[in-house]
Amino acid sequence: MFSVSKNIVYSVCKNCSVRRFHVSPILKTFWERDDKGGYRDGKKLPPLKDRLREGLKELKGEIELWTEEVKERFENDPILIFRPGEVDVKWRFGDEESLKKWNVTCDSDNGEGYSSASLSLTPQGKALFAGNLSMRVPKDGRVKRAGYCNMRTHRIRKSFKRDAHLDWSTYNMLVMKVRGDGRSYLLNLHCKGYYDLTWNDMYHYVLFTRGGPYWQIARIPFSKFYFGSKGRIQDRQVSVRLDRIASFGITAGERYGGDFSLEIDYIGLEFDPNHREEFAYEMYKTDRYIAST
Repeated sequence: MFSVSKNIVYSVCKNCSVRRFHVSPILKTFWERDDKGGYRDGKKLPPLKDRLREGLKELKGEIELWTEEVKERFENDPILIFRPGEVDVKWRFGDEESLKKWNVTCDSDNGEGYSSASLSLTPQGKALFAGNLSMRVPKDGRVKRAGYCNMRTHRIRKSFKRDAHLDWSTYNMLVMKVRGDGRSYLLNLHCKGYYDLTWNDMYHYVLFTRGGPYWQIARIPFSKFYFGSKGRIQDRQVSVRLDRIASFGITAGERYGGDFSLEIDYIGLEFDPNHREEFAYEMYKTDRYIAST
């Protein structure tokens, strides 16, 4: 026998009178069980004694990190740090340590495709995001599309394992010095929030590369980034919350396969006083029955 109570559906067994609960499709529209969308590495946690031992080893480093946070609050002067017309470099590549701040993934990591990607250093000390995009779809009856590679920064954190956000609210330009292969790449600003409804909030814009032997400097206003979730552009557009940036990423996901190569010198931020656009897209309100997101 089935009964319905608001968004919870439960069934009662006639023999044992055990009540089994099921989440209705209505609730699943808004509720997320896992912030990774089910993509977990499957590693088991070590025993509790080993975790306590490792925690005590990290205690000294966490206290030092907390001390640096306190110093930064008193030393940072916005007048000296954020000067108009100057590029504040956030990520510059030159050694192996700079590559450890990034995580590279592709569809083959989860058995959903055959693409491959890597992030390495060139002999000149620049970062090289390269690999092969494969449009071949696995014949498992589950995957419908394939072909993406992504590089993304690790989530920054404060002392004692506290998640933090990048505060870019004093800037209005993203500046990148790159040398591409003529492909288009997708730039991603992940604004993950506390509640599950905001776990997949992301802002995108396209980086067009020329190809050839010459470097290019791309200056992209943050007002051009559009709002999306799980790869879908949202009907209700809102401007980027630049004080809540969780991570930054670059995706190679064009709809034709083959090798790709993107060389990166640096990624930085700039405040341009001449750019006064707040948001490039219409922020109209629609009826709730038309757009629910």
